[in-house]
Amino acid sequence: MEILSLLSTGLLEALQPVNLLLIIIGVTLGLFIGMMPGLGSVNGVAILLPITFLVPPASAIIFLAAIYYGAMYGGAISSITLGIPGASTAVATTFDGRPLALQGKASLALVTAAVASFTGGTVSIVLFTIFAPPLASVALSFGSPEIFALMLLAFATFVGLGGDDIPKTVLSICLGLVFAAVGFDEISGAPRLVFFDMTGFMRGINFLVLAIGVYGIGEMLWTIDSTRGKITQTEAKISAKGVLRDARTSLKLGAKGMSIGSLLGFFVGILPAAGATPGSLMAYGVAKLSSRDPESYGKGNPDGVAAPESANNSASTGSMLPMLTLGIPGSPTTAILLGGMVIWGLTPGPRLFSDQPAFVWGLIGSFYVSNFFALVINLCFIPLFIWMLRMPFTILAPMIFVLSVVGGYAATLSMHDVWLMLIFGLGAFFLRKFDYPLAPAVLAIVLGPIAEPTLRQSLLLSSGDPSIFFTRPIAGPITVIAIILILLPLFKKLRDRFATAPAKGT
Repeated sequence: MEILSLLSTGLLEALQPVNLLLIIIGVTLGLFIGMMPGLGSVNGVAILLPITFLVPPASAIIFLAAIYYGAMYGGAISSITLGIPGASTAVATTFDGRPLALQGKASLALVTAAVASFTGGTVSIVLFTIFAPPLASVALSFGSPEIFALMLLAFATFVGLGGDDIPKTVLSICLGLVFAAVGFDEISGAPRLVFFDMTGFMRGINFLVLAIGVYGIGEMLWTIDSTRGKITQTEAKISAKGVLRDARTSLKLGAKGMSIGSLLGFFVGILPAAGATPGSLMAYGVAKLSSRDPESYGKGNPDGVAAPESANNSASTGSMLPMLTLGIPGSPTTAILLGGMVIWGLTPGPRLFSDQPAFVWGLIGSFYVSNFFALVINLCFIPLFIWMLRMPFTILAPMIFVLSVVGGYAATLSMHDVWLMLIFGLGAFFLRKFDYPLAPAVLAIVLGPIAEPTLRQSLLLSSGDPSIFFTRPIAGPITVIAIILILLPLFKKLRDRFATAPAKGT
């Protein structure tokens, strides 16, 4: 009952006229920031941080959190309408969102993304409200072995992302891991894989640059090649009845993905330094792995939109938990929010809930309000997004190219990365021509920088003994499940071979 009383006080604080206005403005700005390739929630919050000095500290954090929420919704828009991920958190949404748009079902994809985002946000906020202190202590118990085991579990889901051609899937994963290793070794500090001694590779390969190249430039080249120069136009219609129909359809077809994404995204989000991107990618892999029709993923399955979208919104709320309760940012965006709190004289940590209850519960109350307004504003703008799809591809292609180049440059302010993005786009086009799956490579470059240092730190802790991944109470079960999932395709092939052997004998 005490929680309900505190929550009602927080909701009243969030609904104060100034805070409500800031929430609406923040969510709207976040929506358009999220859909702009290369910008994303991190840059958006950082750019707008100085503006918040005009309002009280609590209102400032509520405003920045609303931008974060809006950006999580907005990332799916450019992924679906243009095939360019607005942010790294929306890369997995491209896998099925873009095919749905090309089939004339852009409204279904956009509504599914909005409903899934709302569902993931709501579930995570409720979990946040009820379980904040105990979950924070659980997140703190995750050391290097536990995080590596979780990354291994994510890699285990990769095997199912490339279809039946396991060798091509494994090669795609290895390619992604190679790109993830470019730059300085985090432990020894030595440079590695610095191709042709170009200084630009010293910084490593920015994931967003790779994602925009693969799904922006690569998708554009693939569409031009598949249409053989013909003028194409995506059939896309929208109406109020259509939005309601699509909302019901999304709840029916995407319910499983939403439930997986909401729960998995939240628990990945609360892990320090994990964030929404690994959560959304893992949710997509688990949803496909547990589906009765995994072959439909990547071809326009609404569940493939619902899982990552619910996960990235759920993870964005989850990443707030270690920031508030432990003073440890759960994502790059929450790191900026943490800096803002320190500037305003607020000290994140275990005592924040007792020392500043009005601020904490006002912020939690704003999560509920921001999530609601993000859904409403997103649905209101769907006709505008559908209008973009009605343009002929001869107009869309140059627009996609320009947005990709601008987004690639905005991510790092380096022409080196723009050229790299164009090379990745060309490489993705040829890989697709030869039927190599792109998703495992993209996922590997996300999780590689997390998995490698945690593996090495774990082995340093155990003096090189790999049993550390099996003997620890949390890491052990996760590692065993991951190994079973990795070996599952092999077991299936052996089973099929033995099943067909008697038939051939007769």
